[in-house]
Amino acid sequence: MRLFFLVCFDISDDKKRYRAVKVLKAYGVRVQKSVFECPNLTEHRFVRMKEQLDAVIDHSTDTFRFYFLCRECVARTEFSGIGEPPVTVSYRII
Repeated sequence: MRLFFLVCFDISDDKKRYRAVKVLKAYGVRVQKSVFECPNLTEHRFVRMKEQLDAVIDHSTDTFRFYFLCRECVARTEFSGIGEPPVTVSYRII
């Protein structure tokens, strides 16, 4: 089963933030400075991504939030201004 996650973060240290962004770019698309859309993840890839991110952050000052979005939620995503709608072609939920 393929999953779609919205990942948001708040990291205070520039070096750690850079490392986290590097990890997230391997799994998704940056849609805002601290927000990534990660489509087409298997459960295994999601767990692996979380482990890599947990290794980067300071758990006493930084945070990550992972939002699972169902197919209908992704299809109903709205935005204003610049940007592209979420990539939905390459994933599906069974």
